[in-house]
Amino acid sequence: MRRSPARRLPDFPWDTLADAKAKAATYPGGIVDLSVGTPVDAVAEPIRQALFDGSAFPGYPATVGTVALREAATAALTRRYGTVVLPESSVLPVVGTKEAIAWLPTVLGLGAGDTVVIPEVAYPTYEVGALLAGATPVRADGTAQLGPASPALVFVNSPSNPTGKVLGVDHLRKVVEWARSRGAIVASDECYLGLAWDAEPVSVLDPRVCGGDPTGLIAIHSLSKTSNLASYRAGFLAGDATLIRELTEVRKHAGLIVPFPVQAAMTYALSVDEHEAEQRERYARRRAVLLAAVTGAGFRVDHSEAGLYLWSTRDEPCRDTVDWLAERGILAAPGEFYGPTGARHVRIAMTATDERIAAAAQRLQV
Repeated sequence: MRRSPARRLPDFPWDTLADAKAKAATYPGGIVDLSVGTPVDAVAEPIRQALFDGSAFPGYPATVGTVALREAATAALTRRYGTVVLPESSVLPVVGTKEAIAWLPTVLGLGAGDTVVIPEVAYPTYEVGALLAGATPVRADGTAQLGPASPALVFVNSPSNPTGKVLGVDHLRKVVEWARSRGAIVASDECYLGLAWDAEPVSVLDPRVCGGDPTGLIAIHSLSKTSNLASYRAGFLAGDATLIRELTEVRKHAGLIVPFPVQAAMTYALSVDEHEAEQRERYARRRAVLLAAVTGAGFRVDHSEAGLYLWSTRDEPCRDTVDWLAERGILAAPGEFYGPTGARHVRIAMTATDERIAAAAQRLQV
C-alpha cells in the first residue's frame, strides 16, 4: 500500500493560528502580523533591473549557476563575513533555502537508519527534511548531549531562528571537530548572518571555526532577509566542493534549477553591499522600537542578539501569550512551533513596516 509522505510529517504549524489571526484582525486599526519573517520593504531598483535584463535569456539555465554568480557568492562570503576563500566550484544556487534544507537529507542519500541532529529549538524544516528522507531527527544543542552517537548530518543555525541566539567560534569549532571525527556532514544555516545586533555571529566557513578547510561543511545562505528577495526564491549553498558537486548532480536530474533572471539578480545583489546595509539599518530601528515596547509590557526577551525576531516570554504557556497579543491586534508565533522547549515563548518578528511596528508598540502600552 502506498504511504503518503504527508503522513510522516507534522501538521503545518501556521495553519493552527487561524483563530488567533481572526481575533487580531478585529482590533481597531487592523492586525499587526508579526508571526512570519517575510520582508515588506522594496527590492532595490538595481536588483530589479538585473532581473529584467536577465529575462531576455531564452534557454535553459544551468543547475550549477553562472560563473559570475558563483564568483559573486564566494567574494561576498569573504568580504562580508571573513570566510575562507572558496573556488567558484564550491557554490551551488538553490530555489530558496527552505527547499534546499527540506531536501538536503534526501539529496545526500540519507534514509532509514540515519540520524540527523537538529537544534533543540529549531526552524521546523530541519525536522521535516529528516522525516522526508525517512531518517530520524534528534534534537541537541551540544556535542555532550550526543555522547558516542554517529549521525550522518548535523544542522546548526546561528543566528538562530527563532531565538536569535549566536553561537561563538569555540562552540562551532567543537561541533565541526566532533562531526569530522564521526564522518558527519555539518550543514550551517546562516540566513541571518548579516543581521547582528548585540553579538557578532560567525560562519562555519570562518577559518577560526573550520581551520581553513571546508571539508564536510555546507553553509546555507539566503538573499531573502538582507536583500528582500523572498519572492525571488534566491539562495545558495557553499562549502565542500566534493559535496557541492554531488548535490549538483542530483539536482540536475531533479530539475532543481534557479531561473536565469533570478541568477542575474542574485549576482548583482551579492556584488554590491549598499542595499544590504540600508536594510540592516531599517531592521535596527524597528528592533529598537519593538524591543522597548515588548519589555515595557512585561515580557522577558531571551537571546535575540541577532536575526529578525524577539524570543519573548511572559512565563506562561505560549498559546496564552498568543491570545493575549491577539486581543491587542498583534499576531505572534507560538514557541512550540520550534520544539517542546519553546513552549513558554513566542517569536515576535520585526518584519513589518515602520507604521505597523509603531502600531504594535502603541498597543503594547495599553
